[in-house]
This record gives sequence, C-alpha cells and structure tokens, in this order.
Amino acid sequence: MHTSLLVHGYEVVIGFETHAQLATKSKIFSRAPTAFGAEPNTQACAVDLALPGTLPVMNQAAVELAIRLGLALGSHIAEHSVFARKNYFYPDLPKGYQISQFEIPVVQGGEVSFLLGEEKKTVRLVRAHLEEDAGKSLHEDFIGQSGIDLNRAGTPLLEIVTEPDMRSSAEAVAYAKELHRIVTWIGICDGNMQEGSFRCDANVSVRKPGAALGTRREIKNLNSFKFMQQAIDYEVRWQIEEIEDGRAIQQATVLFDPDTGETRAMRTKEDAADYRYFPDPDLPPLVIARDWVEQVRAGMPELPRAMAARFVADHGLSEYDAVTLTQSPAMAACFETAARASGQAKLVSNWIMGELSRRLNADEVDIASAPVSATQLAALVVRIADGTISNNAAKQVFDALWTGQGTQVDAVIEAKGLKQMNDTGALEILIDEVMAANADNVAQFRAGKEKAFNALVGQVMKASKGKANPQQVNDLLRRKLQ
Repeated sequence: MHTSLLVHGYEVVIGFETHAQLATKSKIFSRAPTAFGAEPNTQACAVDLALPGTLPVMNQAAVELAIRLGLALGSHIAEHSVFARKNYFYPDLPKGYQISQFEIPVVQGGEVSFLLGEEKKTVRLVRAHLEEDAGKSLHEDFIGQSGIDLNRAGTPLLEIVTEPDMRSSAEAVAYAKELHRIVTWIGICDGNMQEGSFRCDANVSVRKPGAALGTRREIKNLNSFKFMQQAIDYEVRWQIEEIEDGRAIQQATVLFDPDTGETRAMRTKEDAADYRYFPDPDLPPLVIARDWVEQVRAGMPELPRAMAARFVADHGLSEYDAVTLTQSPAMAACFETAARASGQAKLVSNWIMGELSRRLNADEVDIASAPVSATQLAALVVRIADGTISNNAAKQVFDALWTGQGTQVDAVIEAKGLKQMNDTGALEILIDEVMAANADNVAQFRAGKEKAFNALVGQVMKASKGKANPQQVNDLLRRKLQ
C-alpha cells in the first residue's frame, strides 16, 4: 500500500486529528452566537458557563454538517450515536468536562484521496465525531495572571481522525490541504486557520522498516500548512536522534514554536482511561433517520474529485490542471463559465492558472472578487483563438481590464490598436519591402542560414508595429523565399 521514503533508515508514520469548527450560527448545545472576534465573555450564555441547573440541547444544524462530511468522504453515518463526558480540569473548561463522543461516533470510516505530485494517495479515516470546544486562556495580556475568555466554549467541532497512513511530511500536508478543500467546498467549515476554525494535531512516530509502530508524540494546534511541514520534519529528526543516542521516546504532547522551528513537550500523554469517559446523562442518544441522510445527500454540491474527473472527460484537461482548477468552487465556476462561453477550455485553463492566478496572488484578492470576470476572460480567449490579437497583446488587454481602463475586450483592442494584421494583401506588401531592404539576409537564408530567417521575421514584425500575426508572417515569408 505504501511506497516508503526512509529517513536515515527509519520509516516515518503519521496520523492526523483535525478539529474543524462547524459553520453554524449558534453553539452546539446552546443558542449563544459563534461569530469570531467579539469582546471576551460576551458570547457565552448560562449553558456555556455551566451554571447550575442548565441543560444542553443538541443543535440540529451541527448534526446536518456532520452528515455532509460523512457523505463527502464515503463514511458510514451511524443511525445511533452517543455523547460522552470527557473529564479533565483546566481553567478554560467551566464544566470540568467536555461533551464529546467516544465509543459510538456519528461518522465512521471513510477516506481522503489526493495527488502527491503524480502519485495518487489515499488516507483512511477512523472516525469523525461531534464535540464542543473549550474556552481560551490568555497568558500574554496580564502580568503574572491569566485571563479566561469563554466565547469559544460550546462552539461546535467535528474531530476528524485518520489511521496512521501517512509516511512523510509532504504527504501529511497534502492530506491536510485536501481535507481543508473538502470541508470548505461542502460548506461545513470556513477553513480559517488563523482564527482557529481548522486546527490540526499530528501524531508522529518513527520505526525501522517492518518493526512494530514506534511511540508517538502528538504535535498540537498546527495552524498553517507551512508550520505543519516544519514541525513534522523537526520532530522526525529529533526522534531519530534520540533513538540513535540510545534513549527511548516517551509518549507526549508537544507544541511547535515557529520562532525557533523546534517542538517542545508540554505534558506526558494521558490515555483514554485518564479521561474517565462515560455517556452524558443529560443528552439522549443521537438518532439519525435514513431519509434525513438522503435529504442531505440531495442537497450536496458536486464534489471536487468528481468535478475534476468531469473536466478531464469533457474538456480534455490533464488531471493536474483539473485538480488545480477545482481548488475552490469560485475558481471552478470561473473556468466552467469561460470555457462554455468561448469553447476554448485548454486556453481558458492556461489563462486562469497563469495570468489570472499571478494577478490574484500579487494583489492578494480572491477569485470571487477579481476585477476580470469569467465572461470577459472568455471574450479575450476568443480573440486569441481567432487570431485577432497575439498572446502578448492579450496580456495588455487583460491588464487594461484588470486596472479598470475598459470593460469590453473588443473596445480595449480597438482603443489600444492591438489588432493583429490579418489582411494577407497588406502583409505581402510589407514582406516585399522588408525583403528588398534586407537583401543580404535573403541571400544568407538561401545559402542555408536559418538564423537569417528569424532576422527577417523580426524586421516584418517591426515594420507592422507588432501587429502582424507571427504565424502568418512565418508562412508567407517562407513561401516568398522559396
């Protein structure tokens, strides 16, 4: 199943736990809002604060989003699942326990497939379960004290757990990016890593090939793909050095420090037994009827994998191009609209992945708010395909559209005088003049010097002020020189 990459003779084994914050308007067991950025403790109600006499009530929207994930990943959606109390004591956990799922989670099994370079990889999932988030301890804002903000307490999360199927940091990052693409695509999570909406924990261990699994250390709260790769690479090197120096790895929870590029242990790891899980007496079992699942299925968008396969089949794109164009629903929609309107799928794909992406990155804008619309892009591509403008001129037109110097492709071409000269008669006269003025180049070409031909093409393009169609110049010039 795995083509193993060995690091100093060791095989790397990685499993992931990802907390995706669900895109509900209210919390998982209360009606308090979940919006980001409010003043501390203004979005925590009596239920979130665990005041005596309060009872949790399940948020139906959170369950629906869990069903969507299960459908997207080919998982089994349990008809009957149970909420449990996970007991531990921390200042930002007002109840002294977290409501989660333990023995019977709502989403079971499933898989995530992605491309790593040209190679297709599949990571199996163990489960995805619903749980509430804890609050947040703020250590920086107060001297010698910590502040507690309970706005996040009770925010709905789906914890998505994989088998230890990944064998390199590159594979782990590719998995995380694919999962991120899926949860944002199906609209269950906004995917904002800076705000903590998509947080990954990586379980990392190393072993000699064929040996039993090594002892794992869990790197907590990786909130960027770049740090994820750095943290795993550092941890792998550290574990190998420890083993080589004859020390045993201790199971632990570690944090990655982006400033030093190192991981450091925060506590030795608890096992499930330490949490004293037991079914929550305040919450009945969660029962999901099959017709509810079918209802959710009917409202699901086409998944990125299926859409990419369709782009390959219908538009003859390469798998790499199709996967790139389905990074987000907005990019896929831009491609589809422009390809349909222009009938030039490959050219549209090149422009989106080239010029358009370059400008989006440079100006830090999202494709949904790009100043050049899919319809404008289609019109531009049509003018390249029918020979009205050269590729170079098309970049000038694109630039004018982007910076608001015009809205109509044809009007910009006209105003800037970018039309290629496709009138054969006028072009022939130009070529005759250039040949007469450059007799030595003509003689050199006839003596077998190919370089002289390029010089003549250059002269014709110059004489036409760059408006001649290069392909046409080539063909006519060769014919005349023969």
